[in-house]
Amino acid sequence: MSQIKKVLIANRGEIALRIIRACRDMGIRTVAIYSTADRDAMHVQLADESVCIGPAAVRDSYLNESAILTAALLTNSDAIHPGYGFLSERADFARKVEQHKMIWIGPSPDMIEKMGDKVNAKRTAIECGLPVVPGSDGAITSLEHAIECADKIGYPVMLKAAAGGGGRGMRAVMSQNDMAEAYQLTRNEAASAFGDDTLYMEKLLTHPRHIEFQVLGDQHGNVVIFGERDCSLQRRNQKVMEECPAAILTQKQRDDMIEVCKAAAKKMGYTNAGTFEFMFEDGKFYFLEMNTRLQVEHPVTEMVYGVDLVREQIRIAAGEKLGYNQSNVIPNGHAIEFRINAEDPETFVPNPGKITLYAPAGGMGVRVDSAAYTGYTIPATYDSMIAKLIVHAPNRPACIMRATRALDEFVIEGVKTTIPLQQKLLANKDVKQLNFDNKWLEKFLKKDE
Repeated sequence: MSQIKKVLIANRGEIALRIIRACRDMGIRTVAIYSTADRDAMHVQLADESVCIGPAAVRDSYLNESAILTAALLTNSDAIHPGYGFLSERADFARKVEQHKMIWIGPSPDMIEKMGDKVNAKRTAIECGLPVVPGSDGAITSLEHAIECADKIGYPVMLKAAAGGGGRGMRAVMSQNDMAEAYQLTRNEAASAFGDDTLYMEKLLTHPRHIEFQVLGDQHGNVVIFGERDCSLQRRNQKVMEECPAAILTQKQRDDMIEVCKAAAKKMGYTNAGTFEFMFEDGKFYFLEMNTRLQVEHPVTEMVYGVDLVREQIRIAAGEKLGYNQSNVIPNGHAIEFRINAEDPETFVPNPGKITLYAPAGGMGVRVDSAAYTGYTIPATYDSMIAKLIVHAPNRPACIMRATRALDEFVIEGVKTTIPLQQKLLANKDVKQLNFDNKWLEKFLKKDE
């Protein structure tokens, strides 16, 4: 690891702390950056060095590229790890890091750029053999064309304005009987809202699950897929609870997708960590997007596969080979992650403030990733996540039992948290029996109002 002796961490909170710990395990020195609001943050205390890069506002601190690069150069850092969020998927920043003769710990700038654009990402996915949502090949030119396409794709379908956005210019069509009216209404709406009545069509997924596959690729062409995570329990597209593996899948479905993802990652020349995200419905997968970075939910994969993904990111960035292949990647047990936020568990209004008591859960199979402590003040400026509780057990029922115990003993006082919601979820029959999809939590919350 002679190539990387010091890493600047371009992030804050629990992920900054997570990276510091991985670096210390490897004998690598760390540099923390912080805003004036984070002067007392734990990542600042635990890093070997720390540099204040600006005031509380994100644009003036954690998104301040020149200040971060200057801090890295002044501290003679060899590499920069962006964590997730902030600058982690900014291809231009990754290029600047490399232009300043430092190592970017993540996928290449070109890959970030290619997979960050949804149109490009879908095109690349098709080229690499990933399954995508069936749709019209270009614009719908007439009502007859719309009926022909829908018959080919299979109902239900979604008519979409080509120039659309913000949820406008979209209409579900459940059967051929509804097509004529839907086609005309959607065209009119598109013309009125966007000045363009061009439409296209996609298969409508009515009860999808969100399933993603963790990728690691080195600079020598080696790729492994660390199985999958089920992230279907979401509120407003924000994940609330994540599991590994996805218990809903058959072993054949899992094995087939691992092979498809592995072949795709190899074909695109993917390096470092990333995630292929899919919608899964009626036994079929449809590519959604790719995240060219570490995921918030990476710990469930680490617990099931016994791998330190941050350590692997650093090794790959330093030019090392993976040192194992797909046959060595063997899952063990089940893991669930809960995002514990400083929010009202019913209204989800953020509740920043001083933590008067912080007593995290512990015991066998329990991991807590957090930068919180008793007396810490959660700033109103940043994300409301206080901690990630990750629980591991031999199987899913045992994991739910252990998670219930861990949530019951996790004490955070001084601010409201989402722990009561997590407890309700674990007690729910649908959650226990895997009877949920991406839209389940929204319906559950409405019933609870």
